[in-house]
This record gives sequence, C-alpha cells and structure tokens, in this order.
Amino acid sequence: MSAYDELLDATIRHLEDLKSHGARYVAVAPETLRALAQPPVGGFQISNPKSRIETVATPLPSAQPAIPSAVGHSPLVIPRPAAEQPALLALPGETARVAAPLDPQAKAAAFAALRERAMACVKCPHLAASRKNVVFGVGNIDAHLMFIGEAPGADEDAQGEPFVGRAGQLLTKIIQATGLRRGDVYIANILKCRPDTPGQSAGNRKPTAEEMAACIPYLHEQIDLIAPRVIVALGAVAIEGLLGKAAGITKLRSHWQTYRGIPLMPTYHPAYLLRNQALSEKRKVWEDMLAVMEKLGMPVSQKQRNYFLKP
Repeated sequence: MSAYDELLDATIRHLEDLKSHGARYVAVAPETLRALAQPPVGGFQISNPKSRIETVATPLPSAQPAIPSAVGHSPLVIPRPAAEQPALLALPGETARVAAPLDPQAKAAAFAALRERAMACVKCPHLAASRKNVVFGVGNIDAHLMFIGEAPGADEDAQGEPFVGRAGQLLTKIIQATGLRRGDVYIANILKCRPDTPGQSAGNRKPTAEEMAACIPYLHEQIDLIAPRVIVALGAVAIEGLLGKAAGITKLRSHWQTYRGIPLMPTYHPAYLLRNQALSEKRKVWEDMLAVMEKLGMPVSQKQRNYFLKP
C-alpha cells in the first residue's frame, strides 16, 4: 500500500468515526478544495477516489437578509462573506446534498415537515408518556445566531417553547443586550422532551447519553436547515451532548469550538447565573457574547463593552 493509500484510509476511518457520532458533513475550506483539485505531487496514484469520498461544494449567499435591530428596529445587516463559506465533505455512505440552498418556501416546508416528525416522536417511550408537549424550538429559521440548551424544564414542557422560565427570561435579556431580539435568533435544546422525574413532583434531571443520542438527529436537521453563522451552547450538559467533551464548562467557556462546520461558543447556562449572581460571573458570559458579536460582525458600542465591569 502506498503512502497515499495509507493516508486516505486513515482519513476515511476518521470520517467514519465522525459519522458514528452523528455528523453527516464536515466543512472544508475553499483553499483546501482548490489544493485537492491540483495534480497529485510525487507520483501518488488514486485508483478510484470518488468511490470512497465525495466532495460537495455548496455555494452560499454572500450576505444574509437584514435582521431588525432592537434599537429603533433599523436593519442590522450581518454579512456572510463568500470567502468564509466552507464546502461540505459528504461522509462515507452519505448522499450528497443539493448544491444550491433551499429557496424560502422550500426551506419553510422542510422545517414544517421536520417539526411534524419531531412532534410525533416516540423514540423514548418513557419521555413520550410523561411529556405534556414536545418542545421543538422557536425563532427565526434564517437566523445567524442559534442558542442550544440541554432539555426542557417544567415551564417549557407546559408551554411547548424552550427557555420560557426564569432562565429563559434571563436569556432573552442577554439576547436583547446584544442589540437583537429573541425573534431574531433560533433557540433549541438537544432533547425535545422534558426528562421524566418519576417519583418526584418537581425538579429536573440531566438527560442520559442514550436520550440525547436518540433525539439529536432532529437538532442536526434544524442546524442544517437554519445554517447559522454562530452557535452558542448553554451549559456543561449541552457541551457534552454536542461535542462529547466532559472537560467542564469552566475550562471550555470562552474557547471557540466547531460543530457541524459552524463556530460554536460554549458559555454558562442562564440558570447558573440565577444561582450565582456575582458580577464577575455575569461578565464572563457577557465576554463570551461580545466574542459572538464580533464573530458575526455586529457593531459593539463602548457601553456594551463595559457591561458588568466594576465601576
């Protein structure tokens, strides 16, 4: 076996491992695709590479529609430079996606169909039996910014909408502090059903790994359809469910990660700030949000930069 074949086999094994963890596509920078298109160097021979890995370049619009700003509702345009757009590498066994993005009508229809499937889901019979509502997600399906938590609580289960309790009210305030409105972003959880608490009249429990694995394909489809430019993961459980990392939110927060080819910022769950209202902890979350705003190319005022700093 040649050195090239050994490298190719190692790459395929890595891609198959990603696929086993729920990934369907990986991002590839345009310059990498250009390099792959060049003639092989050093006499490497490729017997039939298309039968093993297929690349799919997906052109995306150079700019997204304007987002209404919370201040005066003037349009806030967050550009999506064409040079930043990754191509998509189809993982082994996956079908190549259509190259062009869906038109608005088709996207809305696909999202409605996904919602209908999720609302009827009984993959976890114990959760289906105990839930009041499936908590699918809420917000703008063309959002640049997506927030992902772990699972619905009692308030969310009752209302069928994520982040509507005290923690959700705080999340709304955080979003508004960036200059956006709650309706400008998309908010979802890894689990669409509230984790059951048999024998308990109140309280929540952490989703199990099996529950998250069963439900996360719905989230993957949401992410793929929305195609946000940035994801914010809220709390340690969300990070563990998305990235498989149990290093602890304290170590991971403020450090950019990548999920399904999209920049992901881990930060504390709003519920943590309700338990620990120290100015220093609020500032940590706000610094993460400042980084998100800068990543999106949003304007940041000096007043915003000074939020939660000691006088």
